Amino acid sequence: MAKQQQAIQAIRGMHDILPEQSPYWHWLESKARQVLGAYGYQEIRLPIVEKTELFKRSIGEVTDIVEKEMYTFDDRNGDSLTLRPEGTAGCLRACLEHGLLHNQSHRLWYYGPMFRHERPQKGRYRQFYQLGVETYGMPGPDVDAEMILLTDRLWKKIGIRDKVELQINSLGTSEERAAYRSTLVSYFQQHLSVLDEDSLRRLETNPLRILDSKNPAMQEMLQQAPVLLNHLGEDSLNHFNRLKAMLDDLGIEYSLNTRLVRGLDYYSKTVFEWVTDELGSQGTICAGGRYDGLIEQLGGKPNHAIGFAMGMERILALVELLENVDIAPTVDVYMIRVGEAAEQAGMMLAERLRDQLDGLKLQVNFGGGSFKSQFKKADKSGAAYAIIIGDDEAQRGDVALKSLRVEQEQITLNHDDLIDQLKSHLSL
Repeated sequence: MAKQQQAIQAIRGMHDILPEQSPYWHWLESKARQVLGAYGYQEIRLPIVEKTELFKRSIGEVTDIVEKEMYTFDDRNGDSLTLRPEGTAGCLRACLEHGLLHNQSHRLWYYGPMFRHERPQKGRYRQFYQLGVETYGMPGPDVDAEMILLTDRLWKKIGIRDKVELQINSLGTSEERAAYRSTLVSYFQQHLSVLDEDSLRRLETNPLRILDSKNPAMQEMLQQAPVLLNHLGEDSLNHFNRLKAMLDDLGIEYSLNTRLVRGLDYYSKTVFEWVTDELGSQGTICAGGRYDGLIEQLGGKPNHAIGFAMGMERILALVELLENVDIAPTVDVYMIRVGEAAEQAGMMLAERLRDQLDGLKLQVNFGGGSFKSQFKKADKSGAAYAIIIGDDEAQRGDVALKSLRVEQEQITLNHDDLIDQLKSHLSL
């Protein structure tokens, strides 16, 4: 007797998005597209695989992402390639490669899966979806404010604004940060006994990231650490103060988080995060900042850039907490057919309806079954209406139309009147 093959399962940390979940993704993606369009942002579509060197040069070789988390492999030509762990580097690479930064400004967005080999937990996956937004060629704090306005508008549009909080900070220039780094390292060296293993390692490579530690045993010491804002020059402070004034005038609430940093040296001046306390440890749903320094790091001429990325799974987890989310049904109308003549007539009518009612979502029952069993399928589909055709209706050239969601009397219509009824009821 042949041994039964074991079923193949998805890779740990990489999840299927099932049909009942897809409408929520479509809904969120649609809302994001509407908001981005309202601010004049254009979509750019980027490869999932890039040369490994791109991420080593942008993220840095001595980082957790490059050292531990990237999915890297050699292709058949011997080139080292990597599944993208984030989108900023690929977007900037595309702009440099195609000459988009030469005396131009751009507002761009992209969307898709990112890959990191992390320990999977709720809100943190090995394949996860991000919406990224990047702007180039604009140095002032007004575009920083627009980034925040855009995200604030999206949270309102999807109903989670009261569940998130905006935190902002300034990282100044690389020179200001270098001077601060020396002060910070001196402070941490006086408290080596308090630092955990991760922090001791970061003390040599990226001491600013220690400020972001969530270790309860270190919080009192971190509260007393030197503050970067006190080391900023006039230009950096002026940029940050103007941003705060704009947010105040626009009625955008925020809190100043002096321990909000980035793990990468190319960030400068404005950084911000939208955080929530409703998702446990995975509290950041959107993070952004100005990264003027990365353009030169990847071979471009000095320029200005700011961007952010939002985690779609975490945003959807917040949406799940809402009581009433207006998700458009995947099916408007379900067609019930009983009888050989009805099946043929129904197929022809379905195509006519699709021809004349642009946007109609019509599902036709296949596989036969009684009226009762087909009504159960119609109800399960989520459709607002059922079109019912038996052999008698097929012979007469009419149908029955029944509302599945509102208590209404079933009516009989000819095909032309059916089209008018559906157009009216479904706003097609």
